[in-house]
Amino acid sequence: MTAQEHSLQDVTPELIIQRAKDMIPYLQEQAPRAQAERKIPDETVAKMQEAGFFRVLQPKRWGGYQMDPQVFFEVQMALAEGCMSTAWIYGVIAVHNWQIALFDLQAQEDVWSEDTSVLIASSYMPVGKVEPVDGGFKFSGRWAFSSGCDHCDWVFLGGVVPPTADNPNPDYRTFLVPRGDFKVLDTWHTFGLQGTGSNDIVVDDAFVPEYRTHSSLDGFRGTNPGIDSKEVPLYKIPFGQLFPRAVSSSTIGATQGAINAYRDVASKRVGTNSGSKTAEDPHAQMAVSRAQALVDQLKLRLMQSFDHLMADANAGVPTDINQRIQYRYESSAVPEACLAEVLELQKMCGGRAIFTNSPLQRFVLDILAGRAHVANNPYQFGRNYGAVQLGLENSDFFL
Repeated sequence: MTAQEHSLQDVTPELIIQRAKDMIPYLQEQAPRAQAERKIPDETVAKMQEAGFFRVLQPKRWGGYQMDPQVFFEVQMALAEGCMSTAWIYGVIAVHNWQIALFDLQAQEDVWSEDTSVLIASSYMPVGKVEPVDGGFKFSGRWAFSSGCDHCDWVFLGGVVPPTADNPNPDYRTFLVPRGDFKVLDTWHTFGLQGTGSNDIVVDDAFVPEYRTHSSLDGFRGTNPGIDSKEVPLYKIPFGQLFPRAVSSSTIGATQGAINAYRDVASKRVGTNSGSKTAEDPHAQMAVSRAQALVDQLKLRLMQSFDHLMADANAGVPTDINQRIQYRYESSAVPEACLAEVLELQKMCGGRAIFTNSPLQRFVLDILAGRAHVANNPYQFGRNYGAVQLGLENSDFFL
């Protein structure tokens, strides 16, 4: 057994999750700095690398732990209790270490053959200009919202391959581009999630080999070219089930962080006008009980859904499309439900909670910013879920 194989055996899900919980106080201290600098500090990312967080979903063939998604989400939610921006970039970047397993093995070798700690950013907006050429594509464009890109040496970018005689339908793909072929534009000036550094990416006439692209239809059908996606249950889960949860679940952990901050304030606060204790206010009591119940319910449903998805993957059977539609809607509904409850906590803390140094205010604004992600629009996915229940055709294939 090699030293690396031995070290992988020593890392358990329980250990990884505990490392994330132990990091919460540090992230609380670093959150104002991340907010001011509009990126997660390099030291924080280094600590996350050292703790092995980015390896949770990474294939074993590349030094990863290849753990179940439930571990990944437990880590993300714990990090979010300290700093949602940190948890957000963790969710986005670490899930790419899962998606790369869906690509041709040569693409994986391009990324990790020399250094298995290299990270991948993304912006899946299908705005790339794609020109088929011999062996691949000429690729150009500008993409927004590339979270954590300052820490990454590669990026996944969205583009549509034009119809051909052999394939008359437009083919939405993810293009894998190295650092030398893209630029980062400093555009991230926002009211929330400032620390994610979700800047713009620019590519100017780069060549992307065919093997460094991934078709969304392969992700939907489970016909991915990656060798592990054919053999390892973890990589048989539909991409449209895992990625949306990676951009909604940090709001669950952030809501718990908001509850923790609220308890700290409300348990000691005395109203300046009434002279009464906030802890004795029945409305304040109901606000915290409702928020905590929501967090527990959302965590339970998240874990239940991935227990089901992993059971199907282990059994080698596809998850029913109607179940996938339901899970997709449930993921999109998480941030809005969290936002409603943290706003109630904010109201109960009085005037002091509106100051910019209030930890509670940061959680409120971060969750509101997270709700703006296209994958977190419950109306779009809720309409489709309801339409299918009423006998209409499914209109979503990112499931």
